[in-house]
Amino acid sequence: MAADPFSPVQIGPITIKNRFIRSGANETKNKNMNPTKALLEFHRAYAENEVALTTLAYIAVSKDGRTLPGQGTLSDESVPHYRAITDAIHAAGGKASAQITHGGSFCQIKDLSTSRCMSSSGGIDKMGVMMGRPFQRAMTRADMDMVRDEFATAALRAEQAGFDAVELHMGHGYLLNQYISPLSNFRRDEYGGSAENRVRFPAEVLAAVKAAVGGRLAVLAKINLVDGVPKGATIQDTIVTAKALEAAGADMLVLSAGRNIESTWKMFGSPLPYDEMAGMQKSLLAKLQFAILKRSTPKMPPFHENYLMEDALTLKAALGPDRKVKLSYLGGVQSLTSARAALDEGFDAVAVARALIHDPTLVAQWKAGTRDKSGCTACNRCVAVMYGPSGTYCPETGNAIDAALNQIYAGEETRHAA
Repeated sequence: MAADPFSPVQIGPITIKNRFIRSGANETKNKNMNPTKALLEFHRAYAENEVALTTLAYIAVSKDGRTLPGQGTLSDESVPHYRAITDAIHAAGGKASAQITHGGSFCQIKDLSTSRCMSSSGGIDKMGVMMGRPFQRAMTRADMDMVRDEFATAALRAEQAGFDAVELHMGHGYLLNQYISPLSNFRRDEYGGSAENRVRFPAEVLAAVKAAVGGRLAVLAKINLVDGVPKGATIQDTIVTAKALEAAGADMLVLSAGRNIESTWKMFGSPLPYDEMAGMQKSLLAKLQFAILKRSTPKMPPFHENYLMEDALTLKAALGPDRKVKLSYLGGVQSLTSARAALDEGFDAVAVARALIHDPTLVAQWKAGTRDKSGCTACNRCVAVMYGPSGTYCPETGNAIDAALNQIYAGEETRHAA
């Protein structure tokens, strides 16, 4: 029997009030590695409008784990600012998830503690070339132990900050995905080669996080169903990945697809606005990068809802009817009709990003029965404006949060003139 979209669901030790999750999508509402009041207001709006679990993306587990210089990072300094956000979410009736990550070689920062970014394997650093850092280094066992412990420590800090869940980002080409994907992993030890070996380190990380907070926080993992390009991870690889993460203790898997460099189109189900993104860049090298990415995007059919459903169903069937891990469908949910279709197929929840960026009140409208389909056109211009002064918003509706709030730490006292 299909789940009612507005019925509660248990995820590990927590229960959320309905089946709607605001999926992680980088907000860039941070200052000096701390979250801002803009991020607080951004997520408060979701909680006030019936989103059961809202995901703060995308939070680094360490300074070296950042992709962007000012990216939010779980640290002793940032904990009270994240606590201000989770307090606001809880007061509005929602729950909060911290998407924790390490960028590995997908890194645009200059203040690394080492001369080369870490990754599963050495070789050319595709992102580092733009930074004058053309090579990356393969992680040693000591590096792996350090990063595993950084994830566990970050999860403990997330608990101190009042989060109800942590989501380990294992997709889209970030460090843990650099192990899982054969596009990045060329190791010849027990962490490379077969799909079973490639997921070994990410599973170790998840197990460490589960041991640290699993009795109190839900532990989720965001994974790729497929990479979407030749020689990338296939759905058969992902079946192996999912089973390993289930065995390691994952409470829920959030099912995405695609890689930031090789196949963003697979991630979004529609092309990115590369011309607009190139026009916002100052350096010729950055402009060239977007031109190359545009040329590498294949001709695509028109965007359609639930565009990842076929692969998601293949994975769900392979895990079987007795699976312990919950599954959240992600990929083109833009109407209550498409959300119901995913739940009718047996998924436990649906994750939504762009439709909620377009209109944060969407789930409340679905519950009230006043609307079915979002006005989001999947133009992906929200990605293009992500790095502006306001952070992520929908340019089609112009619903940007005041840029001034993006310069004030979330927990900072603000004083107004009498």
